[in-house]
Amino acid sequence: MKITRTTSSRIGEANLKNPTFGTQFSDHMLICKYRKGAWEQPEIKPFGPISVTPALHTLHYGQALFEGQKAYYMKDGRIGIFRPDMNAKRLNHSARRMFMPEFPEEWFLEGLKELVNLDRQWIPQNEGHALYLRPFMFGSSEFVAARPSEEYTMCIITSPVGPYYAGEVKVKVEETYTRSAAGGVGSTKCAGNYGGAFFATDQARKEGYTQVIWTDHKNHELVEESGTMNVAFVIDDTLITPPLSDRILAGITRDSILTLVRDTGILKVEERPIKVQEVVEAAREGRLQETFGMGTAAVVSQICTIGFRGEDFEIPVPSDGYAMKIKQELGAIRSGIKEDPYNWMAIID
Repeated sequence: MKITRTTSSRIGEANLKNPTFGTQFSDHMLICKYRKGAWEQPEIKPFGPISVTPALHTLHYGQALFEGQKAYYMKDGRIGIFRPDMNAKRLNHSARRMFMPEFPEEWFLEGLKELVNLDRQWIPQNEGHALYLRPFMFGSSEFVAARPSEEYTMCIITSPVGPYYAGEVKVKVEETYTRSAAGGVGSTKCAGNYGGAFFATDQARKEGYTQVIWTDHKNHELVEESGTMNVAFVIDDTLITPPLSDRILAGITRDSILTLVRDTGILKVEERPIKVQEVVEAAREGRLQETFGMGTAAVVSQICTIGFRGEDFEIPVPSDGYAMKIKQELGAIRSGIKEDPYNWMAIID
């Protein structure tokens, strides 16, 4: 892997104490080109513009996907990247569905480690902060014809971040617009999934909500996921979350939380279809104890309000409840305070 170091670091201009999510970028990036049916040598180089023309394939046909993950400083001074092997696998799942070339997993893991190590001074050390890692791939041929790109670009950039959601998280059950349908690309992290969600999310924000809860495309009866995270409900001391399908993203944080909850016995777990009406009835009866989102950016985000058909249901957000216990358990493994029995952390000494 070719590495070209910057001659002028921007670390002196960085705000690492209170970074706005995804607005500052570290000194270096990884870039790799796919041409003539093969990936070329990856290169780490100074962060900067990528030159394209208006005929860039992705601008017209949307062959683009991305991942999201984090690197942390651990209590012993080492750096850990959380479950990067799972991100590599999910990126390639997205690539297959979007008819794009898979990226070699070993290159993905090696490139991440090299990049994070090179820019380790950009990792914030405050609690709840991390270096956000954004791998992405796009069709980089330059032609305007409705067929797959012939060339692709893989890139990784990094950004110091704090908590994604600050303050209360209120969600609205969305019954008009649809995020994904059976047989579609809902289980991928393709760019269009997020662009297509902006309008409905903006409508909800105008009504005072933070995000939406997407429902199924047929009848809008079943809970699927929230805008930037999978969602879980604690009803009668049982964690209930929708099962994965081709309409729902296989969240790595979701998988980690379900593993922890099952192994520690914090809660009973049910992965099953859950109707909006079941959630509403549980809220009315006082049996909906907690609701929270699970995701790389959000980590564990308590939801205080669910809006449904003009009515708001207030949900408890205890500081010592199940969501916070789960968040603390996960955080203890990430920081090295507790043993990592799952080998989730890829360590950079």
